[in-house]
Amino acid sequence: MEITDNSFLSSLRQTEESIVPESSNGELTQADFFSLLTQELAFQDPTDPADNNEIISQVTAFSTTNGVAELNSQFGSFATSATSNQALQASSLVGQSVLVNESTFNFEDGDSPNGKIITDLPSLDTVVTVSNAAGAIVQSIPIGNITAGEFAFEWDGLDVNGETAPEGDYIFSATGLVDGDRTQLQALTYRNVDSVTIAGANGIVLNLNGGAALRLADVVEVSEG
Repeated sequence: MEITDNSFLSSLRQTEESIVPESSNGELTQADFFSLLTQELAFQDPTDPADNNEIISQVTAFSTTNGVAELNSQFGSFATSATSNQALQASSLVGQSVLVNESTFNFEDGDSPNGKIITDLPSLDTVVTVSNAAGAIVQSIPIGNITAGEFAFEWDGLDVNGETAPEGDYIFSATGLVDGDRTQLQALTYRNVDSVTIAGANGIVLNLNGGAALRLADVVEVSEG
């Protein structure tokens, strides 16, 4: 058999029609490609052989494309494995408390909600106020003087009359004298983790007590439940 077409790619396509198996669904695999290349070289016109540079270019291009496809497949498997491992690690947080960058929390009878004050400057006469969802003050917790940094606090769940507060949502807020002015300070809360959800594009989501949800990446600190 003699192929008189000088175009290597044209003759490669002609040979492909008779060599690529039907089971390939029209997709040219690496094995198919080199089988075609071998056939082409075997049947080429000795007086007008295929250009070596063209062959090398096509082999390089196919190898690169095939390599990228394999890399994408391997990366997909790696991403799936990484997500599963992260979910497994996150499941160990169920029953634990996590510090979150928000001041709202859910209170149930028997709880002792706690949190942290974050301040860049020393604060004098610091007070943590507990308010209900309607904004009414339930209790005030005197903290006193604190230095710059973090300061942990806890609410015993009692209102100003010494009675257990009703269950529901509450808010921590903190103020203190900073450089002589009464200033609002950052108050963070600890929340209990009830369950963990794999949320696709959102990654791992922690389901907190009271119905709130938080991305694992937004957890500030983990402590015992």
